[in-house]
Amino acid sequence: MRSIAILAEKHTKLGLSRTFVLPLGAPEANKVPIAAYYTLAASTVSRYDVPATQILPCYPVPVALLARLAVDINFQGNRLGEKPLVYALRHAVRLCDERLPALGLVLDVLDKDALEFYRRFDFFHAFTSDPMRLFVPMTALRKI
Repeated sequence: MRSIAILAEKHTKLGLSRTFVLPLGAPEANKVPIAAYYTLAASTVSRYDVPATQILPCYPVPVALLARLAVDINFQGNRLGEKPLVYALRHAVRLCDERLPALGLVLDVLDKDALEFYRRFDFFHAFTSDPMRLFVPMTALRKI
């Protein structure tokens, strides 16, 4: 997890993304056991890649990017992935409502197991150009 902390700090300093940790219990001796973490960033996508119910501008539209979502290997398979996902989605909604507008949230799925995890949620839609890239409209996220 140390390499994740170094990368997260570097990306924060560069203004690329922010990483948020879900600790497992209270810190001990300046160490915080990590159950899961997620990383959010700003991005854009082509208006043709997202399902839209309204007319979108001719330029790329802003989205929030769920750049990373990870659960400690000791907790995988216990449905613990749902909790950090919900935290990340709600956090993205708050950021978009308060600071940085976005049409929705995008995430790039790493493998078929992860894709199966996200398919359990009805609100994710695959990009037509890339089935491993998912989109959820901000209007749907606000209902979570």
